[in-house]
Amino acid sequence: MIDNLLDRMGADESHSLVPLLDLVAKQVEAYEVQHHQNPEATPAKALRYLMEEHDLKQSDLADELGGQSIVSSILNGKRELNARQVKALAKRFNVSPAVFL
Repeated sequence: MIDNLLDRMGADESHSLVPLLDLVAKQVEAYEVQHHQNPEATPAKALRYLMEEHDLKQSDLADELGGQSIVSSILNGKRELNARQVKALAKRFNVSPAVFL
């Protein structure tokens, strides 16, 4: 269903189906979190994965997370994400904040 919506919308971000796509995506995500959550997944692993998918370096997230050294500490599991950082990452990657909790 999501693929069909994306095909119909094309690159038009103002298409009338955008609200429906958002709703369906949120419902699918909620289902996946509830039924398929990976217990081995950590916020750091999720962040690393998203960085790789978006071809980002630590320095690309430095402004949002408070500096390159903080990004490094988070990725190495030496520091946890705070609420502000979780919100910023969720917005940047267009994912639920739950991904980073």
